[in-house]
Amino acid sequence: MEGTLRPDAACAPGRIVMLGSGNVATHLAKALGPRLVQVWSRNYDNARSLAEATGAEAIENLDDIATDADLYILSVSDDAIAPLASRLKGRHGVWAHTSGSIAADALDGVGDAHGVFYPLQTFSRNVDVDMSQVPLFVEATTPEATIMLENTAAIFTNHIYRADSERRRKLHIAAVFACNFANYMWLKADSLLAEEGLDIRVFAPLIEATLTKAMTTGPEAGQTGPARRGDRSVIASHEAMLGDDDREIYSMLSSSILKHFHQ
Repeated sequence: MEGTLRPDAACAPGRIVMLGSGNVATHLAKALGPRLVQVWSRNYDNARSLAEATGAEAIENLDDIATDADLYILSVSDDAIAPLASRLKGRHGVWAHTSGSIAADALDGVGDAHGVFYPLQTFSRNVDVDMSQVPLFVEATTPEATIMLENTAAIFTNHIYRADSERRRKLHIAAVFACNFANYMWLKADSLLAEEGLDIRVFAPLIEATLTKAMTTGPEAGQTGPARRGDRSVIASHEAMLGDDDREIYSMLSSSILKHFHQ
């Protein structure tokens, strides 16, 4: 069943090379364990640090990347995927990038097969993540490569899905709303709290309760607040207290909520 795939672990790749040393690469490299044999990065010091943490070999030059690995994972910025792929044409093995918004065909001409190995999670290099709970979305150009990517994901998670480029882009947009925009709202709240000598930690119970409701009853049923109630007088009083930028954001979001629930 999608989302609980557990392919035969014996089919997992024996030798994996990681290209990249950023947030996503760091967590994936550590999760892959001894199967990771090499780490390459444009910043060799970063590659060496990650290699030392995982028992792999640090590589400074692309020409020194092993030619006999089973899987090569490009975990670099979106803008760097195509230029890096253009330097790797004609290589063998299965190649995959980790982007949620870049199509698999960015790797055309690289490897015997190619695809996408997309962990849907927010990663920071020095913040621990329970990788067993991370959903992993895969796509590949051949059935065999798809199975290899699924088996690679199964090394650390049971939450494995297949997603073509269009589906993955929509997932990425949804993740921006759920994670990046939500975090920016917390940043705004933290700034307002700072004016009163407080910080975002005072809202921990509120944020936890909001998330619990969203996950149990759904965001639609869990929505509260003045805009949900249609209380325009409270909305107006809040807007009057805010500076230009914050007022614009508050008004836009309130209008969207009013439209959703009251029109």
